[in-house]
Order: sequence, then structure tokens, then C-alpha cells
Amino acid sequence: MYSNFRIETRGAGLYEFTREVAGWLSNGGARDGVLTLFVRHTSCSLLVQENADPDVKTDLLAWLKRLIPDADDPSMSYLTHVLEGPDDMPAHLKASVLPVSLQIPVVGGRMVLGTWQGIYLFEHRARPHRREVAAMLVPAAG
Repeated sequence: MYSNFRIETRGAGLYEFTREVAGWLSNGGARDGVLTLFVRHTSCSLLVQENADPDVKTDLLAWLKRLIPDADDPSMSYLTHVLEGPDDMPAHLKASVLPVSLQIPVVGGRMVLGTWQGIYLFEHRARPHRREVAAMLVPAAG
């Protein structure tokens, strides 16, 4: 079972798409297996993260910006890839330290996520983008 999710971002932030994935699994008659999600871009990431308290998203964004500031920050003066804006190379750095793929068990057609877990695209660029996430469910053997 394969699908491609399109996620419209409005700039840097976390964009939850758990419901869309759950709906696809349900509508496709999924049973047991392993779901793999893979983002097809080099300046964003995927995360399984808390989806109950919005402060978690705020704090994650602030922490990552502090860890890897934009290229116009004096601490980033060593960067050479700056033609696409001050957020481009830092976005690539962020995507290199965060996951670009996820594997989630599926049992009885439902993802085995924790109570407060959601699936997020983590956009690292400042301007809006249309992102694609490939999804494949590999059925369990037997």
C-alpha cells in the first residue's frame, strides 16, 4: 500500500498530519504491518512528538533556532551556501540532525502511537512550501 501526502506549510513550524495518515490506512483496508514515512525534501524533517500541549511545538522551534540560527547570525559566518537566503543552509543542517523518515507499527489497521503522540512535518524554511511525504505500509508476514 502506497500513498503520497502533500503538506502546505506557512513557514517554519510543526505541521501535524496524523489524521490524514490514519484516514489513509483506514480507507485502504490496512491490517498489520510497518508504516514507513519519508519526506522528499532536504530542508524539512519528520517527527513523532507530543500533540496535546502547543507549548511543546513552540519550545522545539525555539530550541532548534538557538541550536542552529539563520546564516545572518554572526555565529554562522562560516557558511558558504547562502544564495537561497539566510534560512536555507540552516534548514539543511536541521534536516541533517532530525529524522527524514519514520517507521510506525500498524496493528489492526491502526498506528501504534502513544496517547499524546502525533506525526509532524517539521518545516525549517521561513517561507511557505508544498512538501511531499511518501508513505508505504508493508504488511506483516504470515
